[in-house]
Amino acid sequence: MNNLILDSLLGYWTPPEIAANINAICNIFGALLLGLLVGYERSYRGRAAGMRTYGLVCMSSCALVVIVGNPEHWYAGHAVESMKYVDPSRVIQGITTGIGFLGAGVIMRDGLNISGLTTAASIWTVSTIGVLVGIGFYGAAITLSIISTGFMMWGSKIENMLPARHAVSITLHFHKDVDLTESDVSRMIHAQGYEVANGSFSINQHNGQYEWRFVAVSHGRRKGATLVKLSESLRHAPGIQDFSIAHARN
Repeated sequence: MNNLILDSLLGYWTPPEIAANINAICNIFGALLLGLLVGYERSYRGRAAGMRTYGLVCMSSCALVVIVGNPEHWYAGHAVESMKYVDPSRVIQGITTGIGFLGAGVIMRDGLNISGLTTAASIWTVSTIGVLVGIGFYGAAITLSIISTGFMMWGSKIENMLPARHAVSITLHFHKDVDLTESDVSRMIHAQGYEVANGSFSINQHNGQYEWRFVAVSHGRRKGATLVKLSESLRHAPGIQDFSIAHARN
């Protein structure tokens, strides 16, 4: 009995199975690099989904497509006959869809600030790892686990080393009967090393008092004023009664 179990486990490490895993690993690395490239552009512009989120989603999607395209290697090649009656790809589809809803539950929005995207992407990645283990792509599963763990631990450090434009969420309350234009605010923000992000303006009025909300993006990683200096500038700005500022990922 023990020999049968050992032979069954060794079947997952035969040359054809190892070759299939190596092919999957190469595709995973390629997808990761391309996902990082696209994610860096978003990270550079101060968006919520950056390199880690794009990298995780891209390589997880790649892993799922690779395994679906190699059914002859599922379960060490023992699933070919059973797949005439059962389609495991439907199970994979159900898993990824369900996990997607679970991941959406950890995404939080507070005003213009969004958090939890990388956590949601990592949950979806873990489900892909589980699928890889379930069908016997052990090498690809181990590699994806190592890449994902290392990337989530050190990915933010890599992002911090690259040029970027950080974003700041700003809320302004004006004195009554103050007539400021968007250009006036833009010039004031520009003097502090920021520019107003396109399409981020939100204007509310209550009892004759205006409230403006928008996102300001720095001209570079070290070109925008700190929150302290920015607050000092807003405190002395004419017409502004109250304000609030915070780092944002929009």
